[in-house]
Amino acid sequence: MRIVVTGGGGFLGSHLVERLRGRGEDPFVARRADYDLTRWDDAERLFRDARPELVFHLAAEVGGIGANRANPGRYWYANLMMGAHVLELSRLNGVGKVVTAGTVCAYPKLTPVPFREDDLWNGYPEETNAPYGVAKKTLLVGAQAYRAQYGTDAIFLLPANLYGPRDNFDLETSHVIPALIRKMVESTGEVVLWGDGSPTREFLYVDDCAEALLLAADRYDGGEPVNVGTSEEISIRELAELVAELTGFEGEIVWDASMPNGQPRRRLDVSRAKELFEFEAATNLRDGLARTIEWFRASVPAAT
Repeated sequence: MRIVVTGGGGFLGSHLVERLRGRGEDPFVARRADYDLTRWDDAERLFRDARPELVFHLAAEVGGIGANRANPGRYWYANLMMGAHVLELSRLNGVGKVVTAGTVCAYPKLTPVPFREDDLWNGYPEETNAPYGVAKKTLLVGAQAYRAQYGTDAIFLLPANLYGPRDNFDLETSHVIPALIRKMVESTGEVVLWGDGSPTREFLYVDDCAEALLLAADRYDGGEPVNVGTSEEISIRELAELVAELTGFEGEIVWDASMPNGQPRRRLDVSRAKELFEFEAATNLRDGLARTIEWFRASVPAAT
């Protein structure tokens, strides 16, 4: 099968590509350096070059709270246009199936816990990442509309916060886990963290998410969105303490309550993924963090 992975050189994409190759596939890896999918001409050239039968759309512009606050317009535009181009070109080229990775940030700020897919439209997302979340949620509308009008087999997954080896550890744009790891590995004094540590998050190891993508591609053909996660939550304060333990950090953790907390709680109801394509996360948070820390220390010169 001719398979395209947009964002295939990125964090989640590179892990999915590895799994595809491990089962004998030779996916076409679409990297931003070669194809800027926010541009129609580049996206059209990708489909002409790859002639895909199956598309995994994982390309995204994304970051932590600080990056979302600094780039709301860009994150809205880039994610919306990339997804719209991929969906329309999949239709025009008769692609058999499109698997799109959405985001937990699409859920309303005060969604009842655990987050159920039916609650997706019951409010506005948390303000700091709303442009990104709304852009991604719009792609769900597009997938359902294309299914209704054109018969496009487009499915939409909602992963929890991802982490793992090859994550983005740039402190200007990274998410909470890689930021914590980098700060605690590299610091010998205090570490300043945003907010008060009270919000909770659910984290999914990147290899588990790649497995969910493959299972959904193989077994799911429906139009309803599907949560992908562990259904386990941890407070940011507890997470910081766990990362400190695993990295051996002995300095002081300082909470800057003048900075935003983000969404108060996040925990997904993952029963639909289990029911529809038999996905269950295999990696617990402590083990996944240990592997991520080990990778970071081995791969980033400043961490050695």
